Amino acid sequence: MSAVNEGTKDGSEELPRAIRSVLEALNKLKFGAIQLTVHEGRLVQVDVTERHRYPN
Repeated sequence: MSAVNEGTKDGSEELPRAIRSVLEALNKLKFGAIQLTVHEGRLVQVDVTERHRYPN
């Protein structure tokens, strides 16, 4: 994963796939945890643990 944004054909900038995955997980998650696994300075895995809360 590079910290530099990749350009698209129309000139707009696109986030790296790893960053998009993390942002998508954050947007979908209401309660839970997101664990990032890094090897040699690169994000290689995103684990999402979702919690469901039920009122008493």
